[in-house]
Amino acid sequence: MAHVITRPCCNDASCVTVCPVNCIHPTPGSPGFARAEMLHIDPAACIDCGACVDECPVDAIVPDDLLPPDSDFPEMNADYFRGREIVGSWTPPRPAFDSGPLPFRVAVIGAGPAAFYTSGELLRHRGVTVDMFDRLPTPYGLVRAGVAPDHAATKGVERTFAATAAREAFRYFLNVEVGVDITLDELRSRYHAVIVATGAAADRALAISGEDLPGSLAATDFVAWYNGHPDHADDEIDLSGESVVIVGNGNVALDAARILVTDPDELARTDIADHALRALRQSTVRHVSILGRRGPAHAAYTNSEFQAFASLSGVDVVVDQADLVLDPQTHRDEQAGTLDPTTSTKLRLARRYAARTPTGAARTVAFRYLSSPAAILGDDHGVSGMRVTRMAYSTDGTGRVVPTGLETTVPASTVIRSIGYRADPFSGLPFDSGAAVIPNDGGRVTEDGSPIVGVYVAGWIKRGARGGIGANRQCGLQTAEAIIADWTQSRLSPPPIGEDDVDALIAERRGTRIDAAGWAAIDDHERAAGRRDGRRRRKLVSVDEMVLVAITAI
Repeated sequence: MAHVITRPCCNDASCVTVCPVNCIHPTPGSPGFARAEMLHIDPAACIDCGACVDECPVDAIVPDDLLPPDSDFPEMNADYFRGREIVGSWTPPRPAFDSGPLPFRVAVIGAGPAAFYTSGELLRHRGVTVDMFDRLPTPYGLVRAGVAPDHAATKGVERTFAATAAREAFRYFLNVEVGVDITLDELRSRYHAVIVATGAAADRALAISGEDLPGSLAATDFVAWYNGHPDHADDEIDLSGESVVIVGNGNVALDAARILVTDPDELARTDIADHALRALRQSTVRHVSILGRRGPAHAAYTNSEFQAFASLSGVDVVVDQADLVLDPQTHRDEQAGTLDPTTSTKLRLARRYAARTPTGAARTVAFRYLSSPAAILGDDHGVSGMRVTRMAYSTDGTGRVVPTGLETTVPASTVIRSIGYRADPFSGLPFDSGAAVIPNDGGRVTEDGSPIVGVYVAGWIKRGARGGIGANRQCGLQTAEAIIADWTQSRLSPPPIGEDDVDALIAERRGTRIDAAGWAAIDDHERAAGRRDGRRRRKLVSVDEMVLVAITAI
């Protein structure tokens, strides 16, 4: 019996660190790790010790004999190793060491995965203290406000973050907005190092006509709405039409589609926001079309998320055989038997969906490949549809897609654009608007090519909005190593002011800091409310209500 990694895999590679036989791949630093959809366990090398099961923060690893007979994961796992030579082994990070004159004070702006992974690595070193600032009263960033509510296992990574926050050298400064309650310069004068890990919460525009019509919205807003983000709790999402078009074919697009067609009674067992659940119960949406500009081989979603649509109750998944077109290189690789396993699985799943006979289910999700949005149709009263251009692979062998000149109209009362996240500029620091990142060299913030001493970045605002939760672990490790190197090599000067007056500064500006006890009160309140209804938690969606719960419990 071997173990198999399944859908919730977050790629943080914590399982790799405990495997005694180096059977989990790809490993950090190896070719393909940064692009891996998920990790895989070599069935021939696994000794069934279970160490990875205990270490996995999202409960993604299970014995293969406990999976249902029709599970795709054993085959996906075996495909990865078929014909692949595994060489070398993973070298764990170097042990903690004394970092120089102590204490060493670090301020982290942001409370998402990158902020926590970076903080966790820094706190391995003796004498380091971390103060984490976030404008919301709740931590965890997109784990709380971005991961779909029906992905409860994925949210299990919060346990790893909570362990970091429980360290004696860690303090929360939640409900504190840098730039309002305290400035970046004030932090820089009180801490040896300041890390900006604010993520990328803005959306990318389609830049087509009709994009500003009522009923046209960004997936970033839709996801934040159903997850109960306070900034979007009062949004009005109209689900009174029958058809929705989602532009984009990454995991976020699939999340949005799945939420729209899942039985609300199933969602009622999750931590979906109450206002979203009420709206979905009243929804008349029956058809969702997901548009991808390229063919199925180049879809951006992961295979595990694509495969999950097969188990949706009361939903027909539609793929047109005519859309299963390959670019010349993919076609040649498949014919030669050299197609990479990830793409091979992606094609196998798409063909499996295309071969299905529709059951007449109440709801349908149609994957429309080689389809590019040309215009959103409608008027001041709202969206009525989308004009779509048919694409084809170029005959020049480059793999590019080009318009064919054929256009169709897809009816829709709502259009959701899901073509990526981007970061907003951070006041007081340089910003590369093209790449939507703060310029940096391995995490060290740079201006005109030179480092800004004592200022660092981690996460999506460092590398761009790519990679899932676990990708932030290696990103945070790199930033933490840069900070420790700068300190031990005397590149950082002691701050001129102590951090003892930070609370006073915040209070002077009428800010209300939520500390660890306050967050614990909010967490307990939400979990208790959820237990009464058989749910993981019932989220508070008002900042004022969160603050009241936090300060009342203190």
